Amino acid sequence: MKIKPIIIVTGEPKSVFFEIFFKSQKLYKSKSPLVLISSKKILKSQMKKFKFKKRLNLIDYKNLEKFRLNNNVINLIDIDLDIKKTHIFLKKCFDIAFKIINSNLTDKFINGPINKSKFLNKKYLGMTEYISKKFKIKKNAMLIYNKNLSVCPITTHLPLKLVSKKISQKLIKEKVMLINNFYKKNMGFVPKIGVAGLNPHCESILKLNEDIKIVSPAIKNLRKKGFQIYGPFPTDTLFLKQNRIKYDVILGMYHDQVLTPLKTLKEYDAINITLGLPFYRISPDHGPNEKMFNKNLSTPISLIKAIQFLDKR
Repeated sequence: MKIKPIIIVTGEPKSVFFEIFFKSQKLYKSKSPLVLISSKKILKSQMKKFKFKKRLNLIDYKNLEKFRLNNNVINLIDIDLDIKKTHIFLKKCFDIAFKIINSNLTDKFINGPINKSKFLNKKYLGMTEYISKKFKIKKNAMLIYNKNLSVCPITTHLPLKLVSKKISQKLIKEKVMLINNFYKKNMGFVPKIGVAGLNPHCESILKLNEDIKIVSPAIKNLRKKGFQIYGPFPTDTLFLKQNRIKYDVILGMYHDQVLTPLKTLKEYDAINITLGLPFYRISPDHGPNEKMFNKNLSTPISLIKAIQFLDKR
């Protein structure tokens, strides 16, 4: 059986992605052919900067299946780059990646870091929502995956004052079902899910306590249906070792509530997987980090984990 390629949109031209990509190539040899969608000009410049030597194999995305793809070279789909119009460059990269996916040539996709404030221009909360919209997917989830402990926020890049308004039993159930299906399909088991309450200690001085009125009923309903889900628990103790080892996934009500402790515990040993899409979409768990551009100090661990994950699919 022919191995499907991994399509990689390298992301922001001035980010740490090229550095970590070159490092990943020296540390891990992918079984799947890697196909970069990027600018030949910036790629060659970065190869020179980091003294990375490999021949470029320029390919036409319209005839991708006709090319002999291997990782002894860098397979590149070259996109013109005007550094003053980076958003246009990025849109072209994503559009081509989506065309390749829609052609059924692969279901493996990685995107490098994106400056969301510039690229999304406040039209989308994040890349999860942007990509889901392009494929007309309404139900999605952001899973920050580590084989020992993963986290998923019910709401993603939402201002805190809007979080309580967004939380609903329906949304909680949607996320849990996506997580459950992902683990059953890819890991072969039903995950144990711990749920972090919205309020400190799951208590509130207000008349409406969301943990009692919304979160708890959703959990009870899911447990009746056979899901291994427990909580809500106070977040200030949920991530203690004796508590977190009980769960495969911790579900939180908002982004930083669960991403901050996971990144503190695992650092870069995690990958961002979008659940609900008809293909695998992963991004390494770090941002563009423009301050580190060209400094040769960034770690490739998350990118290697992303490629390894897709190699098994």
